[in-house]
Amino acid sequence: MKIKMIRIQKLFIYVFLLVIANSYSQELNLPVLTQYLAENNFVVSPAYAGIGDNLKVRANGLTQWVGIKDAPQNQSIYADFRIADRSGIGVSFYNDSNGNTIQKGAKFSFAHHLILDYYAKMYLSFGISYNLNSFRINVENFVNNGDLGGNIPTDDRAITNNNFDVSALYRFKGFFMSFNANNILGKGGSFEETIRALDEPNLLLNFQIYSGYTFRGPKKSGLEYEPSVYYQLFSSDGRSSTDVNFKFRKFNRKEDYYWAGISYRFLNDQFFKPLNIGPMIGFKKSIFYMGYAYQITTNNLSGFNSGTHMITIGFDFLRGISNCPCTQSPVH
Repeated sequence: MKIKMIRIQKLFIYVFLLVIANSYSQELNLPVLTQYLAENNFVVSPAYAGIGDNLKVRANGLTQWVGIKDAPQNQSIYADFRIADRSGIGVSFYNDSNGNTIQKGAKFSFAHHLILDYYAKMYLSFGISYNLNSFRINVENFVNNGDLGGNIPTDDRAITNNNFDVSALYRFKGFFMSFNANNILGKGGSFEETIRALDEPNLLLNFQIYSGYTFRGPKKSGLEYEPSVYYQLFSSDGRSSTDVNFKFRKFNRKEDYYWAGISYRFLNDQFFKPLNIGPMIGFKKSIFYMGYAYQITTNNLSGFNSGTHMITIGFDFLRGISNCPCTQSPVH
């Protein structure tokens, strides 16, 4: 009985890792959870590069599904910088471990911002990113035996992939909406051979829309309210998901603030079966920023873990107001 239970546990772990690999690693991109809500819209769109304070840096540490062995871990850092009144550049690096798959990557972005109507505060931005990603399957812990079918690879497999993202961002007063096409190039032949063991699809292309509105509270209240939605569509299998978010900020006279919010993520064919839901809090004091997000897992894995935790630490350096309102901070 004990031996049978051990075999069942091994099978569960293998299936679990395989599902996760198929869900995330195929995109060869940083899995987007709620990092973008930590005052860092550059996470979801290169078109945001250069908007806001002159040099903005955000570092994220994410531990997913705490309590499950070899659950996803992610570390990332983002920085974007205004290089002219209407242009900006950005860079991001990430390391993502997901069971026996390991991904590392970097993005280099450029954005240009246009004024459509100066008095109406209507702006249009365009962005492009060059992506460099490394994908590796670590097979040291794989065991080929009859219980698992004998089809597990026995040698380490790694490949580097190059790709591009393109994006556009429209802003009108408190309204914003960005559209992104990520990984617009397909996989190469050698890459397809490298990850054939995981039955990966050939399409990496995915689309993202991020939109919301920032409302100001009563005059002198220092309050801002920001409902938003974030939509993802993956070309590989047609699956899609949506985040429904709400945040508020409270400013003081020195322009420091604290904020709180909540996010609700679901597959678009299962609105009443959320993938996760969780609160977020944070604050900004002078040039220092800190945020924390917690996500409650609501699927069948909820009994095996205590949720997902994410911490963001950031700094805003070289603060200065641009001569063009199209690159001034959208926050307060």
